[in-house]
Amino acid sequence: MAPVVHLTLIAFFITGAAAYTNHTVGGTAGWLFNPTTNTSSANYASWAGNKTFDLGDYLLFNTNTNQTVVLTYNETTFRSCSVDNSSDSDTFLYSQGNQQFGQPLTVAVPLTIEGPNYFFSDASDGIQCEQGMAFSINVTHGVGLPPSLSQPPPPPYVDPPSNADGSFTPMPSGAGLNLGANVRRAVCYALTIIGIFGFLLV
Repeated sequence: MAPVVHLTLIAFFITGAAAYTNHTVGGTAGWLFNPTTNTSSANYASWAGNKTFDLGDYLLFNTNTNQTVVLTYNETTFRSCSVDNSSDSDTFLYSQGNQQFGQPLTVAVPLTIEGPNYFFSDASDGIQCEQGMAFSINVTHGVGLPPSLSQPPPPPYVDPPSNADGSFTPMPSGAGLNLGANVRRAVCYALTIIGIFGFLLV
């Protein structure tokens, strides 16, 4: 019976791994801009045009610190080639924290929202974007997000209720986080994962 479990688990992991794709933006040309000729190293719209992008895939930007990687779900922001008037809820600037120009880096961007996803570089006051460092893709559902990317966001903060005199109503007994239950749940998850890898190593 053990060999069946081994094969089933291995098949599960292979299927899960094969369900998602890493797309290297621009192929071997990378995500680069030549300031002397004011041209991008690839036609990114053409590169993206013949590919299928699914939830859980990654875009890999092989670039350097002279460019930026901006992801937005807002077409107006995309067309403006600027993040100046963008919203924190729909536009994200990926940065590795390196402030030196010309330093090579790879930026990995997970695709977590279905529908139009827009990418551009806003470096050089938007000139890079205006000269071709911009493209859009349509992300489809595919097999859905992997568990590592599908954690729900935390609930929004809500002020506690207050009484007429301005004092706060105490939280009822037992409300809030049940720390003991959460710890037990985490231990169960950890033991399950250890057990799965234990089967694979036997």
